Amino acid sequence: MNRLATAVGSVKLKRPGIVASGILDETGPSMARMLSGGAGAVVSKSIGSVAKGGHANPNFIETGCWTMNAMGLPNPGIDAFREEMEVAVAAGKVIGSVYAASPAEFASLAGKMEDYGAAAVELNLSCPHAAGFGMEMGTDPAMVRSIVSETKDAVSIPVWAKLTPNTHILASIGRAVEDGGGDAVVAINTLKAMHIVPEFGKPFLSNRFGGLSGRAIKPVGVRAVFDLRSAVSIPIVGVGGIYGHRDALEYIMAGACAFQVGSAVSEMGPGIFESINAGLKEFMAEFGYKSIKDMEGIAHE
Repeated sequence: MNRLATAVGSVKLKRPGIVASGILDETGPSMARMLSGGAGAVVSKSIGSVAKGGHANPNFIETGCWTMNAMGLPNPGIDAFREEMEVAVAAGKVIGSVYAASPAEFASLAGKMEDYGAAAVELNLSCPHAAGFGMEMGTDPAMVRSIVSETKDAVSIPVWAKLTPNTHILASIGRAVEDGGGDAVVAINTLKAMHIVPEFGKPFLSNRFGGLSGRAIKPVGVRAVFDLRSAVSIPIVGVGGIYGHRDALEYIMAGACAFQVGSAVSEMGPGIFESINAGLKEFMAEFGYKSIKDMEGIAHE
C-alpha cells in the first residue's frame, strides 16, 4: 500500500510533494532532476507569451528565516519553452505555470502548455512584483472568475489558480476560482515585502518591493489554506515555508490534499522530498493514518 498516494482532482500523484514554480524550474533537465529526487510533480517557471528579462540586480536576498525576491517573471517565452517541456514531461508530471495580462492571453498560453504535455496548468494570479500581472489581477474576484472561465473553455486539462495572501478577501477569490470552473486553488504565493539596508538608507532590491518566502511565511500559508477549506469545495494545494514533514502535515491537516516546496529546495536540494516523504510515512504509521486523505482537513473537526 502506498500511504503517500494522493490526487489533486484528476491529477493523481504517487507522492504529495510538488516543486513550486520558481527559479529551479526553468529548464527541462532541472525539472527532471526534481522529479527523480522524490517529488510527485513539478510546476514550471511562470511563462509568458514573449521572452522577458525581469528586474535588474539585486533581485534576491536570503537570510536564516526568510527569502525575498523581485525577479520580475524572467522567462524565455512560451514558444521557446517547448523544448524544456519535452525533456521534463518525459520524466514525470509537469504542471505548466503561466502568467498573462488578459483572460484571452491566459487561455492561449494554457493551450500551448496542454500541447506541450502538461498534466495541468497553474495560473499565476499572485506574483507581487510584476506590474500589470499576477497580484494586480488576482485580487479582483470578477477578473479571476473571467480568467479561469476562459482558460477552462480553452483546454481539457485541469486548471489550478495560485492565489495571493496579499488581500483581505482571499475566500472570495477562492470562490471566484470555483465559480469559474477551476479545478484547484494553490495557496499561497509570496507576501509583498521590503528590505532596507540601513548603511545606505535605501531598499536592497532594485524593484524596492519583493516577494517574501521561506520559513517565516508558513503560519500565513497554513491559515490561508484553513480559511479556503471552509470557502471552497475544490482541492487545495498548500505552499509556503515547508522545510520538513511536520510543516507539510500542518498544511494537510488545515485542508490541503498536496503541497508545494520552493525555498527549501533551493537551500537543501531535491533530496528534501525524500526526507519529507520518509517523515510522513513514519508519522502515518505511528498514528495509524492509512492515507493522506485520512489527514486532510482534520484540524476543522
